[in-house]
Amino acid sequence: MTTDDRRPVLCEVHDRVAIVSLHRPHRSNAWNGAMHAAFINEMAALDSRDDVRAVVVTGHGRVFSVGGDAAALTDHARRGGYDSGMPDDIDRPGDGHSAFDEDLSWLLDYRLPVIAAVNGACAGVALALVAFCDLRFVAAEAKMTTAAPRLGLPAEYGLSWTLPRLIGTTRAADLLLSGRVFTGAETAEWGLWNAVCNGPDATVSAALDWAHMLATTTGPVAVTSAKRQMHRDWLATTPAASVAESKRALDEAMGTAEYREGIAAFAERRPPKF
Repeated sequence: MTTDDRRPVLCEVHDRVAIVSLHRPHRSNAWNGAMHAAFINEMAALDSRDDVRAVVVTGHGRVFSVGGDAAALTDHARRGGYDSGMPDDIDRPGDGHSAFDEDLSWLLDYRLPVIAAVNGACAGVALALVAFCDLRFVAAEAKMTTAAPRLGLPAEYGLSWTLPRLIGTTRAADLLLSGRVFTGAETAEWGLWNAVCNGPDATVSAALDWAHMLATTTGPVAVTSAKRQMHRDWLATTPAASVAESKRALDEAMGTAEYREGIAAFAERRPPKF
């Protein structure tokens, strides 16, 4: 095991924003079971911290992640089946909603907003991770691919569910069926990105700026509620169900100290102190 493999995910917190970095630079941050487990563990630890308001996920160095580790993919071919390399008893973060309780999909029900900063190459399962984030910033020159069809595989880790919802079925079919390489600049107008930035450093900075804005100007409980409303409404069968749930949530929120502070700040024309 290399030194890098002992810490496949790095985490630091500054001014209520966590930066979680995929960290296997000797393998271009390739995804494997150890990285997956470390990512879950880091995110679970952040979920329990009151001093964190948002999470930025990026790749160490100039690459986000090239996707599944080649050694693991070769081993799957030898086995003739898939092995995630994950412990059987690992607990995923999130609220435990059954519709989201799977690998990566738990990000949609996670308490904190998660912002992807795609600072470089991104493929396969790493692209699936990005698609499950709440916001996405990308370097214009970053090269990306779903990869799967060129490896003889179907769409992986929910990409067949997320991509059509994010960019529409026609464009999702382009990427999912071909596995072709595309860039941030090429897809700037597709609705996949909140911003397309000039280079890796600018991408991470833009994601951090947005996260710090959120951390300093919004109520944390309100943000969690809005995030979960948005993603759970994807599963709602009718507009009426969404309205009814929002009314229930409004009633609950209006009894909180967070709401009272927000209204007081509004009336007094000052920034709220959440």
